[in-house]
Amino acid sequence: MNVFFIGLTNGGVYGLVALGYTLVYGILSLINFAHGDVFALSGLVAFSFLDVLGVTADMALLPTLALLLVCLLMTMPLFAAGNALIELVAYRRLRNAPRLAPLITAIGMSFIVQNVGLAVYGVEFYGQTDLLPRTNVFDAGGVALQWNKLIVLLLVVPLLVVLTWFVRTTRQGRGMRATAQDREAAAMMGINVNRTISVTFALAGALAAAAALLFLLQFNMRYDTGFQLGLIAFTAAVLGGIGNLTGAVLGALLIGLIEAFNEGLRWAHPLDSLGAPSDWTRAVIFAVLILILVFRPEGLLGERTPEGA
Repeated sequence: MNVFFIGLTNGGVYGLVALGYTLVYGILSLINFAHGDVFALSGLVAFSFLDVLGVTADMALLPTLALLLVCLLMTMPLFAAGNALIELVAYRRLRNAPRLAPLITAIGMSFIVQNVGLAVYGVEFYGQTDLLPRTNVFDAGGVALQWNKLIVLLLVVPLLVVLTWFVRTTRQGRGMRATAQDREAAAMMGINVNRTISVTFALAGALAAAAALLFLLQFNMRYDTGFQLGLIAFTAAVLGGIGNLTGAVLGALLIGLIEAFNEGLRWAHPLDSLGAPSDWTRAVIFAVLILILVFRPEGLLGERTPEGA
């Protein structure tokens, strides 16, 4: 059961990043390769904010949680604006260009964001893994849940509920869904397509910043952490059905659980002769992805569409 909680919390972090990929793809059919690097840079900036706020490991729990919330309220708007700026500068003029042009631009933007992190923070790892107490929130029957795992669930679940409410019920959310279905028709109906796409990128950036703070509380990160985690999150989005919000979360949770069970269960230990179980995690994840794409190319919750649609 402890392994299940680890997989659930890791999957929650992956899910927030995967939602950013699937939001942008759903509305522009663009794979925003810079998204993982936005995640990494926002985590490093969050580390700086926590340092400025004076958060230390010896603080009481409630003040620590309050300052974490302040840090969250600082990083999410900042990187919402930053991600919207990336869309304005790098992608907006390429909407009607051949698909290869924005794809190459996304790769280039990924290197730019990554090198900004490298220039400012260097190659060192940063983390706040000792910020929350290691005491268990509850411990019953050998099943324990620590604060650094609980905080993920306490943040991820409300964010997913608010995002779902926003997309399904608000006027801006309806505009996003209409733009995703037919951009030209949405414009003719009076929807401001440019603003709608900017809001989508802003939401993706805010979710990446939230995920980065949660990641920072559990693991160390540096300027290139976003490459690997972004790849996992994109895999989760494809696994669940790219463009489907529920599918992105489901895919992320499945990948988090696969990762946790592969590395935490006793059956994996015989692989030690061929390398530690963690060495096989990526292979197992991508093997599952390949099987899904072979037998269900649209993903678990995606809809099959005609070729070229």
